[in-house]
Amino acid sequence: MQNNLIKTSIENHVAVVTMDAPPVNAQSREFMEELIEVFDELNETVGVRCIVLTGNGKCFSAGADVKARAKIVAEAKPGDTYRHLRRAREVGFVIMESNIPVIAAVNGPALGAGMGLAICSDIIVASENAVFGLPEIDIGLMGGVRHTMRVFPHALTRRMVLTGWRAPAEELYRRGLIEACVPAGELMETAMEMAANIASKSPQALKLAKRALNTVETMGLKDGYRFEQNLTVEMTRNDDSKEAMRAFMEKRAPVFKDEL
Repeated sequence: MQNNLIKTSIENHVAVVTMDAPPVNAQSREFMEELIEVFDELNETVGVRCIVLTGNGKCFSAGADVKARAKIVAEAKPGDTYRHLRRAREVGFVIMESNIPVIAAVNGPALGAGMGLAICSDIIVASENAVFGLPEIDIGLMGGVRHTMRVFPHALTRRMVLTGWRAPAEELYRRGLIEACVPAGELMETAMEMAANIASKSPQALKLAKRALNTVETMGLKDGYRFEQNLTVEMTRNDDSKEAMRAFMEKRAPVFKDEL
């Protein structure tokens, strides 16, 4: 991993991915390409069972690097625009489609594409000074609508898109849209405690659970439940399932093996 704009450390089965592009972790081409590379690599790194995504400094991510985007538009060669749009899509989908659960530890403003990174994560925890916003309407851009409406209610999504309103983390926690809103000094402790809990589970079960969560979201009830049942059959044939059952019967913590 490059560890230039995206810093990565791994300990006790948890990878901490820190966006480090001061001052506001704006998403330039280099930023997006490195973030995609990091998540692709972590997806095949034996021993990683959970990822915590956060930002360095006072901002989680202010979204698109507007200055860099303006340059792309002004100097675009044939195909540049569509290559940029593809990168912008994949930087979210590489998180959403990861086999490994991802916790977004939102340490400050998460705006536009920055909010998209949080929304594409499996679980969001935030500090009390964090805000979530879609400011595209005020800077001549569009985006974030479809990802946001997966998680946020109808009227709130439209308010944020049409007005650029920044929703405080405390308000989103009150509505049950994020899992925690804590003082800034407690954010990483909260995220890491949750990550450690996830990392204690079977790696195979986590992968199948992620597959289920990502797949059944767009399926009907009957087809979705059938899909989950098929994954249950697949899981019971795995050694992790047998170890979990033995550990339960013997009243001890299970010992799982990491494998791709």
